[in-house]
Order: sequence, then C-alpha cells, then structure tokens
Amino acid sequence: MHKLVGNTIKATIIQLIVALFITALILLSVYLLFGAKIEGTISLISKVSMDVDSEAKQVETVMTEDNKIKNYPEYGTKYATIEIPKIDVNLPVYYGDTLEVLKDGVGHSSGSYFPGEGGSIIYMGHNSAKVFRRFSELQIGNEIKVTTSYGEFNYKIYDMQLIKETEIDKLPIQKDKEILMVYTCYPFNNIGYATQRYVVYAELES
Repeated sequence: MHKLVGNTIKATIIQLIVALFITALILLSVYLLFGAKIEGTISLISKVSMDVDSEAKQVETVMTEDNKIKNYPEYGTKYATIEIPKIDVNLPVYYGDTLEVLKDGVGHSSGSYFPGEGGSIIYMGHNSAKVFRRFSELQIGNEIKVTTSYGEFNYKIYDMQLIKETEIDKLPIQKDKEILMVYTCYPFNNIGYATQRYVVYAELES
C-alpha cells in the first residue's frame, strides 16, 4: 500500500515538473518570437501617452530681464534640448528625474536651478548607446549647448569626476555661479544597478 502511494506521489511530481518545463519552453518561445514587438508596442504606447500629456500641460516658459523665470514647466514635460557635439548627443530635456522621464531623454533634477537662473543645474541620463554611453570621450574644453524656449545657453566643460552615488556633496546646489552638472551611471557598459556616477562639470560661457 505504501509503495503504491509512493509511486503515485512520484508520478504526480514528475508530471508537475514536465508541465512546468513545457510551460517555460512555451513562454521562452513566445518571448523569442514576439518579445521585441511586444516591448516596442508598450514603449510606443507609453511614449504617445507621455507626449499627449506633455502637450496638454505645456505652458511657454519665459525669462524676464532680471533672470527670473515665469511659467516653470510642469513636471515630466520637455522644456529644452541638450547638444554635446563631441559625442554626437542631441536629446530632449524633461523636467524631472524619474525612470519614466529618463526613458525618453535627459532628466533635470527638480532640486536644481534652470538654465539662465545663475545657479547649479543638474541633468542626468542613462548610460545607453543612444544617450551617454560615450561620456568617456569627453574632454575639458568641450562644449555643451542647452536650448530652451526662452534662450540658448552655452557651457564649457572644466572638470570630470567619477563619484559614488552617495557623494551628493559632489553635486552641490549653489546660486552664486551657473554650473551645469551632467551625470550618468558608471561603468558605461554596466547592465543593472550601478553604484557609481560619472559627472561632467561645465560653466556658462554665454
């Protein structure tokens, strides 16, 4: 009797393992055949959703003669473009620094100043091939241009540093000098979570 029960249990376990194996094979096959299309569709839907939302919220940002901004952009909306000719970067800049924002371009830390206000500006972007993967090619003296609806701002790189994510003192917020700090995750070819940041520091020229 015990032997019969044991055989029954063993057979049931084997059937469950086979079923799980077949299910895994089916899911893997579906992913390999349609994974790219599914991800592309989801990405497109998200992008369209964000674009529509951005257009609905977008209010023209203007700067007064005394360098005061009126009508700050809504969180998550595009308000500028950033160009770094040395590494062929030309990307949209969104106000905000969430993962949702960063998947569409470069994010602007909500705790920092805006171009033209005379203080610290913090931008960040992924270390992907389409964003900041080529940061290692940058050199002191290279130019960064930020174009907004209220003006064009040109910065020149004067320093580059590799820092830990916890070293927030390396990204100081101050209002005495306009400095643009742009960072990405390091190593540049890293996959997954990274604990280091590569920061480029540039000062306003015009």
